[in-house]
Amino acid sequence: MDDLGVAVVIEDDVDVRNLLEGVLSQAGFEVHTAADGREGVEVVRHRQANVVTLDIGLPDIDGLEVLRRIRGFSNAYVVMLTGRTDEPDLLSALNAGADDYIAKPFRPRELRARVAAMLRRPRPDIGLEQPAPAAWPAPPAEPAQLAETGVLRHNGLALNPRTRTVHMDGENLGLTRSEFDLLHTLLKGSGAVCTRSHLVRAVRGDLYEADAYISDADERAVEVHIGNLRRKLQEDPQSPRWLQTVRGVGYRLAPKRADQQI
Repeated sequence: MDDLGVAVVIEDDVDVRNLLEGVLSQAGFEVHTAADGREGVEVVRHRQANVVTLDIGLPDIDGLEVLRRIRGFSNAYVVMLTGRTDEPDLLSALNAGADDYIAKPFRPRELRARVAAMLRRPRPDIGLEQPAPAAWPAPPAEPAQLAETGVLRHNGLALNPRTRTVHMDGENLGLTRSEFDLLHTLLKGSGAVCTRSHLVRAVRGDLYEADAYISDADERAVEVHIGNLRRKLQEDPQSPRWLQTVRGVGYRLAPKRADQQI
C-alpha cells in the first residue's frame, strides 16, 4: 500500500467520519479525525496534513471558517463535503480555498478518484493554489496560435503550459489551478465548444474516470470558476474578448480580433 502522507477528516457525523477514515486509510493515508471545527484546525496544524476532508456544517464553527483558518497556515488539499449544493455555497467554498466540493451522499470510489487527481497537482506555496497541467484532452482542434516555445496566444493573452503562467497584455495574471486548467483547455480548443461535463473532467484530471457520474454541483462549480476567471480577465460581458458562453452547452474561445497582434 502506498504511503500518501497524512489525511485529516473533520466531520461530526460518526458514520460518515468512520467511512471517510476507512476510504482514506485503504487509499494509503495515515488518517486522523476530528468531530468539530476547532479540534480539526489543531489536528491539521499539528499533524501537518496533506489532505483534509471538511464538513461544511459543523456543530461549533462553520466549515467555511474552518477552511479560512486552515488556509492561514496550510496548503493541504481540502475537499468540502456537504448536503448543500446551492451556487452561493459553491462560490463561498471555492473562494475560501477549497480544492473540491462533493455533495453527500457520495461514493467512496469517486472520493478516492478526486483525491488522487488532486495529488497530481503540486502546490508548493502556502495560500496559493498553483495550477497544474490539464490532463484531460481538449476537443480536437488546432491550438490557438501555438508558438515554438509552446506558449498559447490569443487576443493579447499568453499562456505558458510549461511554467504555468498567464500574461494579459504583458501583465502577469494570478490564476488558481482550476482557473488555469479551464483557460488552458479552452485555448487548446481554439474555438471548439467545450461542454460543462468536459470542463469538469479538465479540472479533475485524467484520474477522474470518463464514465464517472458528473453532478449538477460539479457543473455549477465549473460555472463559478469561469465567473472568477472572467472577473480576473476583466471581460466585457457585452463583447467578450476571450470566453464566450454557449447557452445550454458550455463555453468556447472568442474569435481572434483583427486589432490584436497575438
